Amino acid sequence: MAVDAAARPGFLRPLVIGAVLVTVMGLLWGVPWWTLVAAPGWGTAGFAAGSVLFAAAAVAMPGLKFLGHRGGHDGMSVAGDTLIGVAWVLFTWSVLGNVLRAVLAAAGVEQAGRVAALAVLAVSAALLAWGYAEAMRVPRVEKVDVVLPRLGPGLEGTRVVLLTDTHYGPTDRASWSRKVTEVVNSLDADIVCHTGDIADGTVAQRREQAAPLADVRAKAARVYVTGNHEYYGDPLGWIAHLDGLGWQHLHNRHTVVERGGDRVVVADVDGATAHHSGHPGHRADLAAALDGADPALPVLLLAHQPKQIPAAEEAGVDLQLSGHTHGGQIWPFNLLVRLDQPHVAGLSRRNDRTWLYTSRGTGFWGPPFRVLAPSEITLLVLRGAPTLAG
Repeated sequence: MAVDAAARPGFLRPLVIGAVLVTVMGLLWGVPWWTLVAAPGWGTAGFAAGSVLFAAAAVAMPGLKFLGHRGGHDGMSVAGDTLIGVAWVLFTWSVLGNVLRAVLAAAGVEQAGRVAALAVLAVSAALLAWGYAEAMRVPRVEKVDVVLPRLGPGLEGTRVVLLTDTHYGPTDRASWSRKVTEVVNSLDADIVCHTGDIADGTVAQRREQAAPLADVRAKAARVYVTGNHEYYGDPLGWIAHLDGLGWQHLHNRHTVVERGGDRVVVADVDGATAHHSGHPGHRADLAAALDGADPALPVLLLAHQPKQIPAAEEAGVDLQLSGHTHGGQIWPFNLLVRLDQPHVAGLSRRNDRTWLYTSRGTGFWGPPFRVLAPSEITLLVLRGAPTLAG
């Protein structure tokens, strides 16, 4: 029977997605299985036990993710997320371990496969333990001076604290959240910003973890912008909740902060994916955000994703603050992030006027690990152009 051409793409799409997922899962678990179980030659019993273990993990991971995140079972979510992190670390170091095995074999080392397997296991275990500790710790303060030539002298030394990607989620981090607030309040900020991905889940699920945000202190403004993860759950609920905690959600608008007789525009735009959410009026609209702003004033823009920077450059924004990338979170995922984002972490000069600062994030998403991508609370100190002594 002929298949209608218009229906064919819809028919094939699930098959293509399924094939991609099976291929990814096969590589993610298959390469470590080969490196740690098949290639070393542990004997029949070792091969059988290792194969069963890897097969069980490969089957359990998507099941736990689905039941956890779709069914609201936080324990299952944590288990599934942890398996993803373990798989990624094992995959990465298994690839490198196979290189080591080839080198050792070429050098005539006996049992090269076993030596490489033990090396992969040792390195992976150490990185996972360290990465877990890094994910759970209170972030270090990353202090950055940013020179904005249009900054008025009254704004010299303005302190802007950036939080982003807190991802309050299945792992209960209420105590961690309180400690983060204590650190923020010790920084004596003029402006505190949160550039999105506040939580994974609804307000009802994550209320306790988010509660310490009400105690964050700022002399002039506390401003929040949506990321992409808000739209996976309850964006309107989170926006209303942050408003209730005393944060200002500008939603493609701006406010003006005055200090020492000089002023700076603080604007925000919705996340880059907000227009897919189905919520009317939710989209990134920089023109609306800057409508009515004095063009002579410097502009500080909150935008969740670094790739929103081209519009900021065109509009003459002085400094865009972003998150989203997590700095890659687990090395070498940062190399893949670069395929989608213009900048992964830190301060980047875009043109004569515009700077971009990309935070590695305050929390973590999914796997409770941070490997070579530490979390941060960012303190940006704004400086005007230096003057030449006469």
